[in-house]
Amino acid sequence: MYSDPKPQRRMKTGTLWGLAALGLVLFVLLQILPSTASETLQLEQSAQVLTKEQAKAAAFKFAEDELGLSPGPDAVVTYQTQSDVYGYLAKEKLTDDYLQKYEKQFPYDVFRVYFSLSEEGWDGVTIDVHMTTGKAVGFKKIPATDLLVPPDELLSSQGLALNLDEKIKLAEPYLKALGYGEQGSPAVKETASGLRLTFQEYNIGDAGARLDIRYKDGQVAEIVGSFEVPQSYTDYVKRQKTIANWLTYAGYALFTFVLGILAIVYSALTRAFTSFKRGIALAAVYFLISMGSALNMLPYLESEGVNGTLLMFGFVVQGLVTLILASSIYFSLVGGDGLWRKQGINLWARAKERGYGRHVLSSMADGYAWALILLGVQSVIFFILERTIHTWSTTDATQSPYNMLYPALLPLLAWVAGIGEEAVYRLFGIPMLKKMFRSTLAASIITTLIWAFGHTLYPIYPVISRPIELLFIGLLFSYIFLRYGFIAVMFAHVVFDSILMSLSVMFMGGTLNMVSGLFFIVLPALVAYVVYLFNPPGKERSSAPGNLKEEPL
Repeated sequence: MYSDPKPQRRMKTGTLWGLAALGLVLFVLLQILPSTASETLQLEQSAQVLTKEQAKAAAFKFAEDELGLSPGPDAVVTYQTQSDVYGYLAKEKLTDDYLQKYEKQFPYDVFRVYFSLSEEGWDGVTIDVHMTTGKAVGFKKIPATDLLVPPDELLSSQGLALNLDEKIKLAEPYLKALGYGEQGSPAVKETASGLRLTFQEYNIGDAGARLDIRYKDGQVAEIVGSFEVPQSYTDYVKRQKTIANWLTYAGYALFTFVLGILAIVYSALTRAFTSFKRGIALAAVYFLISMGSALNMLPYLESEGVNGTLLMFGFVVQGLVTLILASSIYFSLVGGDGLWRKQGINLWARAKERGYGRHVLSSMADGYAWALILLGVQSVIFFILERTIHTWSTTDATQSPYNMLYPALLPLLAWVAGIGEEAVYRLFGIPMLKKMFRSTLAASIITTLIWAFGHTLYPIYPVISRPIELLFIGLLFSYIFLRYGFIAVMFAHVVFDSILMSLSVMFMGGTLNMVSGLFFIVLPALVAYVVYLFNPPGKERSSAPGNLKEEPL
């Protein structure tokens, strides 16, 4: 019959759920209530955020009334962020001060609405709309020649012929419409493409407010406002990104590639102990959700000028890369199962094995408990890091649910992480590296570090913050895997990420997002129950998988 690994060394159920309750309390106190406690929960003032339809309507009205344009009926609405401004404010603890004084006129987060145009010489226009007030704060008319014209090329020979007074006079009505006419008397400087207005009295820390105005063919083509962060901050982030690139590509990608090759080799070497039918379903789920998530980012890709042939080519490349990753996960599932069973250890039960259905249900329950414990541990780690190495994070438009076609589907990505990462770094990585280092603990630490280095490109600084955090989280995942098995750790990882992602969606507001978030939090339980229904007691094989021994740490 199916033998759970080390059942006598598992935590007692009462103790486990007591720690889970404590983890939930810590998570709420340290991450949910303080809006800046975690990069996952650094959201805009979600209760007041406009819908994309409201942002579109506000932009359409501004285009007609203030710009004198006739935009097309279709629009692409995306979330855009000035991550350098947000990051500087977060690093220097100036965010609250900025929100009170400058955010209404100089928001670092906006909805950017793109309309196509039929006017001669212009292909389209983007209008930046404040996410809570609905007020237009900037715009850019896009020349018909190229959707990706660099800003410095907007100024044509006719624009160069304008003198300073003419440029100021042309800009005045637009500045008034955008609300910048109330900002006092700025210093005016001519640039290669137009004007730069600097507001001396508008500063926070070492950052100051500015407006860039660009012209084309004797018209105002663009007005955008922002705070210019100090060069010292920019240089710091650049150095941190260099470190992150080295850790990601040399520490994560290279060693993950090596693990993928070894997974193929050991799938063949241990084929007598496993089955090549194992892992097909999980790898397929990984592939389908990954590709669906790429399609879900279509609005953001279109806003970046990726469309038509280029978009199709990009999805083909994405499909090939995802297929390779899914194949690596498949061989990790097969090879990892084979390596453990060759030692007589069953850490991944098979369907129809005696007790399989009940094992999946209990693994799901254990996974939920451990997910809550992990959330509490993560909260404490964040709390400590913020007060020791002064960890801070910034925004990233490429990861925002606001830029998804269907934001409510974001939590599906939790299954990608739960299946893929646990297969590669726990089920296969631990026994593979244990063969080299003769230590389960050493193998767990090394695979955890490889996994952790893959998260250093997230906009969290200092870059070392994520490897420190994920070293503890990853070792806990390793403990869950070795004590409770692969199914339990997979559920723990999926539930852990599902809660974080679901909260991100729920904080956006709206009935659909609320229902979706709750659904994805309970989805792992529904999946486990369905598996149980197909594998109830009485439908299992009479033969046992063999006498399995315990795996010592």
